[in-house]
Amino acid sequence: MNPNPTPLLEVSGLRTWFAVRGGILQQERGWVRAVDGVDLTIAPGETLALVGESGCGKTTVGRSILRLVEPRAGAVRFEGIDILELAAGELRAYRKRIQIVFQDSTSALDPRQQARDAIAEGLDAFGMSKSRIARTERVAELMEMVRLDPDLMTRYPHEFSGGQKQRICIARALAVEPRLLICDESVSALDVSIQAQILNLLRDLKSRLGLAYLFITHDLGVVGNIADRIAVMYLGKIVETGTVGQILDDPQHPYTKALLASVPSLDPAQRGAQAGPAGEAPDPANPPSGCHFHPRCPYAFERCAKEAPTMEEIAGRASRCFL
Repeated sequence: MNPNPTPLLEVSGLRTWFAVRGGILQQERGWVRAVDGVDLTIAPGETLALVGESGCGKTTVGRSILRLVEPRAGAVRFEGIDILELAAGELRAYRKRIQIVFQDSTSALDPRQQARDAIAEGLDAFGMSKSRIARTERVAELMEMVRLDPDLMTRYPHEFSGGQKQRICIARALAVEPRLLICDESVSALDVSIQAQILNLLRDLKSRLGLAYLFITHDLGVVGNIADRIAVMYLGKIVETGTVGQILDDPQHPYTKALLASVPSLDPAQRGAQAGPAGEAPDPANPPSGCHFHPRCPYAFERCAKEAPTMEEIAGRASRCFL
């Protein structure tokens, strides 16, 4: 196997800012730098977990890749093509190759649609079913793929549990045969036992279909079961990247260490001894000078408040920290 395959997805210098407006005329008063120079890659068949607190910008990264929100700068190359340079009409084929599964499956499903129609939305949109019989057969195949009984296809969303509804959303995403699936907090609203089932399902689908995942989550406790690599994000920037083993067993950035400390553990001497990052996350419309994490960092020194660290790569991993 090639240890350095050509990336399926390569994001470089991605910036997605939102205007802050106020006053009677709603004049522009500043910018929320939700994503502020993000670089990441995903190889074919790989799972990259993008981890960070709520509000760090990780969901905006996923939406920017799909151009559900428009980035201000950077490049998003998928299969070698820069998606940000495509015209609106050209995005259609691209969105067939990348699909997203959202956190709230209830909001993602139309309460007036039967499960079969929700799953078949992509099939209908892209003309992938030649007949009603073929459509029904494909829906049944997809339901079996996500471990749902095809006999349930005529039921409505309110007749399913939260875990079942998320399986329907996964089946809908898989219907158009994507190569990359963006899972945006797709297990965070589920009970722990159901989380494990969905993670096992995603792992099996990855092996069966050759999928790659961008797995977005605030919970480092779940990524060890699914990810190959982890990128940790704080206030619009990636602050550390590495393999699952490197990040979970030997974190380098103080923010990553704080996130790991907040993961529940049966051993009080291990992770969970702390409450997580100290204090509140700063306002992304007015980030701190220097290293954005320095007001919350127990290791901060004078330089941290004045100068922004760059990503330094050592032995296949990288960290944005002077230490």
